[in-house]
Amino acid sequence: MWRPEPSDTDLPGWIAQAGLDREALLDAYRQMCMIRVFEEAIRDRYWAGKTPDFNMAAGPIRGEMHLAVGQEAVAVGVCTLLTDADVVVSTHRAHHHALAKGVDPGRLAAEMFGKVTGLCRGKGGEMHLFAQNKRFLNSGIVGASYPQAAGAAFSFQYREERNVAVAFSGEGAANHGTFSETLNTASLWQLPLVIVIEDNLYADSTPKWAAQAVNHHYPRAQVHNIPAYLVDGMDVIDVHAAAESAINRARDGYGPTVIEAVCYRYRGHFEGDPGGYRTREEVELWERLDPIPRLAGRLQRLGWADDAILTELRRAAAAEAVQAVTFAEKSPLPNPVEALTGVFA
Repeated sequence: MWRPEPSDTDLPGWIAQAGLDREALLDAYRQMCMIRVFEEAIRDRYWAGKTPDFNMAAGPIRGEMHLAVGQEAVAVGVCTLLTDADVVVSTHRAHHHALAKGVDPGRLAAEMFGKVTGLCRGKGGEMHLFAQNKRFLNSGIVGASYPQAAGAAFSFQYREERNVAVAFSGEGAANHGTFSETLNTASLWQLPLVIVIEDNLYADSTPKWAAQAVNHHYPRAQVHNIPAYLVDGMDVIDVHAAAESAINRARDGYGPTVIEAVCYRYRGHFEGDPGGYRTREEVELWERLDPIPRLAGRLQRLGWADDAILTELRRAAAAEAVQAVTFAEKSPLPNPVEALTGVFA
């Protein structure tokens, strides 16, 4: 699902209606570029020592690795509307959400490397991230983000705080019972909760059509008297417009909203996934909808940026991402005597 490209005449009004302006779009472009370079840099380090025979335990970054290359517009479109006091609960594919929420990229990278400077002193890895100062966390358990974010939303409501909790998930997770259970509770109690489903068409390697009896999840929210949006997840403007409405509604005490963003991951489900379940033609189709050059083209059409401005934004974003990964590489490993420190209460 994607929107037809608006005409030059309609584009300015559509952007304004989405609550955006030139500076906001330039910043969104920079953020998406930074996330893309960060993910690509992590990918390159991850594969070191893992060829020719893939060994998940080899190299400087061990274990599984889930990259969000292609899904940057969803994270940026939502998280730029949040404050540090708002909570984001993410999934196993979490780097783009963390960076868009403002989590320190160096400490994020260091956690993946298992370094003592990481968010959890190298003990959590990419699927167990926690940044208290940004109220960001994730879980490797599929479907766990819904009740966890609902708990945060309940605490905000109980303490009469105007904060919002956001649960990110994939479309596969929305087939879990936690989705329906959370929808029912959030609707009943009118919790300040926003659920964002990143519908990238595949739950691991299982195509959506093979596991779902319906095309989309957003009608399930409506069954629970929760408003829902179906948006183009490859378009940061479309995502932002829906997210602004949902987040403002939650802040004002009007309850939860579901946003289903149809998007695409350009890498495999995890690094090492051969991807034989997708055709080259399918990947090339979605690459033509890449959210980064798509936004760049609109900025140029509006006269809001030229090649020099876009190049400088990409350069600054790349420098930030590379600096973060370099910091992680140079950081020390934890002292073995700390193995159990902070793990058990």
